[in-house]
Amino acid sequence: MIQGFEFNDAGRAYSCTVEERKGAGESWWWFAVSGDGQRYAPFVAAKSDTRASVQERVIAFYLNRLFQLSQPTRRGAHWGKRPGAPAVNPALAPAEAPAPEATA
Repeated sequence: MIQGFEFNDAGRAYSCTVEERKGAGESWWWFAVSGDGQRYAPFVAAKSDTRASVQERVIAFYLNRLFQLSQPTRRGAHWGKRPGAPAVNPALAPAEAPAPEATA
C-alpha cells in the first residue's frame, strides 16, 4: 500500500495520509486541503491504490463537495411531516345529502 503524499491542483495544496480506523482493522484515506479547516476521510484504502488513483478520487470528492456547498439550500417538509390531504374543518364542510331511498 502506498504511503501518504502531497500534491497541488487548481491552486490548492492537498495532503493525503492513510490512517487505521481504531478497532476496525481497516485503513482510510484522509486528506486536508489548503484554505479548508476540515479534514476528510472519503474512502477506504486498498492495496491496489496508486498515487494517481487516490489523487483522482480526492480531487473528484472535493470538487463535488464544493459544488454541493455552492447550491442553494432547499427547504421543504420534514420527512415525518409530509404534506397530505388538507384537513377538513367539519364546521365548514357542506352538509351531506341524504342517500336516495331504494325502491323495490
